[in-house]
Amino acid sequence: MPTSLIRSRTMITRTLDRHTIEQIDDGAVIQENGIITAVGTYADLKAKHPTLPVVGSGNEILLPGFVNGHHHVGLTPVQLGSPDMPLELWFVTRMVARNLNLYLDTLYSAFEMISSGITTVQHIHGWMPGELKEVEGYSEQVLKAYDDIGMRVSYCFALRDQNRLVYQADEDFVASLPKELQDPMKRWFERFKMSLEDSMAMFENLHGKHQAKSRTKIQLAPANLHWCSDAALTALSDASKKFDVPMHMHLVETAYQKEYARRRGDCTALEYLDRFDMLGPRLTLGHGVWLNASDIDRVAETGTCICHNCSSNFRLRSGLGALNVWEIKGVNTAIGLDEAGINDDRDMLQEMRMVLRAHRVPGMDDQVPTSAQVLRMATSGGAKTTPYGTTLGTIEVGKGADLSLIDWRQISYPYLDREVPLLDAVIQRAKTDGVRLVMCDGEIIYRDGVFAKVDKDGALKQLHDELSAALSDDEVERRRLSKALLPHVQAFYANYYDPSAHQPFYRPSSTV
Repeated sequence: MPTSLIRSRTMITRTLDRHTIEQIDDGAVIQENGIITAVGTYADLKAKHPTLPVVGSGNEILLPGFVNGHHHVGLTPVQLGSPDMPLELWFVTRMVARNLNLYLDTLYSAFEMISSGITTVQHIHGWMPGELKEVEGYSEQVLKAYDDIGMRVSYCFALRDQNRLVYQADEDFVASLPKELQDPMKRWFERFKMSLEDSMAMFENLHGKHQAKSRTKIQLAPANLHWCSDAALTALSDASKKFDVPMHMHLVETAYQKEYARRRGDCTALEYLDRFDMLGPRLTLGHGVWLNASDIDRVAETGTCICHNCSSNFRLRSGLGALNVWEIKGVNTAIGLDEAGINDDRDMLQEMRMVLRAHRVPGMDDQVPTSAQVLRMATSGGAKTTPYGTTLGTIEVGKGADLSLIDWRQISYPYLDREVPLLDAVIQRAKTDGVRLVMCDGEIIYRDGVFAKVDKDGALKQLHDELSAALSDDEVERRRLSKALLPHVQAFYANYYDPSAHQPFYRPSSTV
């Protein structure tokens, strides 16, 4: 990218600890070919490099680009007809989703992410119908969308090879259904033709094709314990070591998943993964709501990461992750928007406020989240859960030039007391309409509401027009099947676990 000088009113370069940030008033950076080559004050850098083009007016706050550590789809489940409900029932409602143009669908959520300052996304692709060649084609559509719009992506296709709808073998679930539902259910399962070997082959194909790119990385995704056989866990663990790539895995998102692990291995889900040598800095656990105290100690001991999906946990009644405990134990945590945030969009500024305030347990100790902690989670903490690692997430010489400029007037007008710490003001008051510019890999991809590389209005109109068509025959059948299945899935889980034996773990206690 052309060399440029990015200036600010104040620059927040990084967090030093959970209460302290490093900031530079009149701060500026120089980026060359997507890498930060100098950090200092605008006055000093401009004097040394008077001919460099200047980005920014000097009235903005300069921040590292945000990392959405856990993302799946473009149009939200609500937009596609799936209301919020308990996760295990919600899986059934997701069957009604339309047959989407994945390129346009991915652009839709990318528009929302970028406009809130997100420059990197961990895209965990859910299972898709078809055989290897067809599914790999879907993956390429998603990757092309991110490439065209200019974001960084860490892409993984979630591997599922068992228990694909409920926490029971597919054939056993089919047999439990009324006769009139068995054939439609079989047809639904038969749409998904990817074997374990196919999934691993697709990872190797995509990794070989894309891993060397500056804005695209490929990693692994064991979808969840109940979705992965022992053979799958072994293959994924081995591939992570062989290719030195991270894994991102949903784990104990709900109490039902905690009970599934007990039934499967007479242990916790984390203990089960430990049998396959999966724990460590290469593994990120998505959600982790129902980890117990010993699990969290083991996560911290091994350097395993956790991605906290606060809005999703609330929306799907999964529980409240023990973020305060993770912080005390030194666990690296990220923030994920999952399918969508609390406002049914992909707004990292809003999600940071959710994380800041959702864990404010009673008391006067220093255990609740701080603004610096939340910023770290949304930047360097998130980056560490992806193949980009420590190359992103702070504003330092040698790091990637992923930056956002947020209008100070939008934060401070019509009044803001001088005693309010800068970062508190940013975290608690910044809105997407104040995001003036987003730069990824040294390239400006968004400025003053306009995307530099893709026509937003044209893409959304095309998406709208395509979805205005009548439902296809298979879409109609899936809608009927989803509605018919719901009471049977409710019955399956009706007595699945004893609530008194599965209490959430929110904060440290010698009695837990």
